[in-house]
Amino acid sequence: MSQIRIREAAGFLGVSDDTVRRWIDNEVLPATTDAAGRMVVDGVDLARLATEHAAVPTDPSGTASSARNRFVGLVTRVVSDPVMSQVEMQCGPHRVVSLMSTEAVRELGLVPGSVAVAVVKATTVIVEIPQEHS
Repeated sequence: MSQIRIREAAGFLGVSDDTVRRWIDNEVLPATTDAAGRMVVDGVDLARLATEHAAVPTDPSGTASSARNRFVGLVTRVVSDPVMSQVEMQCGPHRVVSLMSTEAVRELGLVPGSVAVAVVKATTVIVEIPQEHS
């Protein structure tokens, strides 16, 4: 069982420590104490709460797709040369970077502040764990 301290849980959820404590007090998130007497939450309970409270913006594209990894966000930066461009997006707490042709950037009208959808279709996903959790 993975035990996660309140401060870490708040970071994973994108809320304050006080919000996590209120959720514990209101029995939204169960908590226990660890061997040192610190309040901790179970990783499974935290994952459940994170999934339930995930704020996913509505996909404005209206496109049917087999890709399930769609990230709605704002274009934050575009760096272009005559042939290729780097487009950076902020999709919730995630930064997504795409390399594409400068022609595509112009055709899509991608400029900082544009709403866009990053579609990720990959055959390889690498999962790593922090050293202290291994």
